[in-house]
Amino acid sequence: MTRTILLRALTNKKKLVPSNSHRSISITNLSRCISTLILAEHESGSIKPQTVSTVVAANQLGEKSSSVSLLLAGSGSSLQEAASQAASCHPSVSEVLVADSDRFEYPLAEPWAKLVDFVRQQRDYSHILASSSSFGKNILPRVAALLDVSPVTDVVKILGSNEFIRPIYAGNALCRVRYTGAGPCVLTIRTTSFPVTPITESKKATISQIDLSNFKEDSVSRSRYVGQSTQDTERPDLGSARVVITGGRALKSVENFKMIEKLAEKLGGAVGATRAAVDAGYVPNDLQVGQTGKIVAPELYMAFGVSGAIQHLAGIKDSKVIVAVNKDADAPIFQVADYGLVGDLFEVIPELLEKLPEKK
Repeated sequence: MTRTILLRALTNKKKLVPSNSHRSISITNLSRCISTLILAEHESGSIKPQTVSTVVAANQLGEKSSSVSLLLAGSGSSLQEAASQAASCHPSVSEVLVADSDRFEYPLAEPWAKLVDFVRQQRDYSHILASSSSFGKNILPRVAALLDVSPVTDVVKILGSNEFIRPIYAGNALCRVRYTGAGPCVLTIRTTSFPVTPITESKKATISQIDLSNFKEDSVSRSRYVGQSTQDTERPDLGSARVVITGGRALKSVENFKMIEKLAEKLGGAVGATRAAVDAGYVPNDLQVGQTGKIVAPELYMAFGVSGAIQHLAGIKDSKVIVAVNKDADAPIFQVADYGLVGDLFEVIPELLEKLPEKK
């Protein structure tokens, strides 16, 4: 009887071998089938740098990624110009999908989310990505709701196709997240954590026009486009500038804040502001730096009259060099600054303006 039981056990074990072998093959095939759809931001016929950084992030989802597709939507000649640039913005891009329609003239969440779902149904992507900008934060949560999945936001590091690192508690802690959902993995990427290296390889992806004949959007829209205001300035964009000069509430007025603008012009940098300065009306809110504003990672970040609230520090922690000027020696900004000067900004800035050469 003992021999019979042993014989049955050995027989059953042999029968399990093909099953385990088949299972390992299916997992391998799954890793090879990673396909990513990236929502591309464009303006005036150009792709924004945040989109290219998102492509860099997509490359880290797996070494065997099968495809990276960029989705552009809008109307007119500027859309086609942006699509042409997108096709050669990074060698990892395999396809550029273009949705040309007046319905996407403005980046409203409702039509864009429907478009993403429409494209996903046709191509079945495993991952859907966008940058953690106002554009991505506006659209992707609605996309996730349509797909009935939970989005993973503000990703700063990718460990694999379903494991990510994201900041919590205003950047004071990092959380490791594993996505276990059945649907596509929806991510917003903190692009300052994925710098773009110089590209030497020349490659142009295919451009495909999306057939919108069967596309249907909600008959009743819950939002409408009011307008867009941009500053007519030669200064670089705050989110991608190499140098950022930021002022706080200590500047006391709109007139005094112009000193920050003059210093930024001399250094060829962008102007930033704390939330307190924005709330006081010194500058528009699109210049706000911090957790509830823009996340920056310049090579040089200079802060004048900035105390260093935790929400502000969360938006500048990736800066290469931080210089702080504040008359309060106990200001929290000095704890993260590489160089600090305890002094009156109304004396320091004029002296800097006097000694710095004019920008060529």
